[in-house]
Amino acid sequence: MSRFFFSGSTSVKLDSKNRFVLPQSMRYGLVEEGELKFTIALGLGGCLAIYRKSDIEKIVERFQEKQHVAKFQKFFTLFFSTLHEATCDKLGRVVLPSALKKAIGLETDMVVAGVLNKIEIWPKEKYEADLSAYMEGDQGELSCMINDAFALLDGKENTDPVETLESLV
Repeated sequence: MSRFFFSGSTSVKLDSKNRFVLPQSMRYGLVEEGELKFTIALGLGGCLAIYRKSDIEKIVERFQEKQHVAKFQKFFTLFFSTLHEATCDKLGRVVLPSALKKAIGLETDMVVAGVLNKIEIWPKEKYEADLSAYMEGDQGELSCMINDAFALLDGKENTDPVETLESLV
């Protein structure tokens, strides 16, 4: 059996009650032990992240080992004070806490993107601007990013992504 991962993206809107519909395929990926429960947290780069219950438990366990390290205290306060447990209603809607909505400058239009073991929530304008900047910008920067990412697959630096991908197949 292959391991599940989140992928794809879709545009959605928040309603007047701060609810949005989580795509069905992504909801299925959040179900564990017959329950649809997950955690919404601050993500990297100006987004929110939705984590499976088991993944957030692993994160908490690892962070607890470092809870008394002074340099992490501000991060722990920010991260854990903004974690929100959530679920979907019968229509697949998720209530987005106002504090998290405000933290990323989200108004109504957003993009829900699957990214490996998490789902990211982006203000639509930011997501599209970032995507355009990479696609229309310096192709050398995009090429470098792709090469670096594919180098992670075999531990080598500056690997050709096509060669790396072909070696995996």
